[in-house]
Amino acid sequence: MRKALLDTNFILTCIKQKIDFFEFLEHEGIEPWISKEILREISSISNSTNRGLVRKDAELALNIFKNNEFRRVHTGGRTVDAGIIKFAKENPEVIVATLDAEIKRKVKNKKLIIRGKKMLEIVD
Repeated sequence: MRKALLDTNFILTCIKQKIDFFEFLEHEGIEPWISKEILREISSISNSTNRGLVRKDAELALNIFKNNEFRRVHTGGRTVDAGIIKFAKENPEVIVATLDAEIKRKVKNKKLIIRGKKMLEIVD
């Protein structure tokens, strides 16, 4: 089974745009992975007092993760993005689900992106 490491911006954008990424991953036979660092980052956003809609999206993300199966991994790194890049380089078979231009540029792995605000697509 293929695996995809989900980034914070990918998750929150999917929620904002009402894209069911768990359904897409299941349909494509891809196991969702999320790092403990990203869960911590989403939790921090959900507890923030000044982020408005993004905070609500983060709260919904946490609820989605409570109700769906996924694998938790540790990526390490000084920052969440550095951890994703490090993990991707160490695991070249893992698809990286991100919208971050720097991460997309630095990793050679396949990427899961949002195309046209509603479609998910795997690209090289």
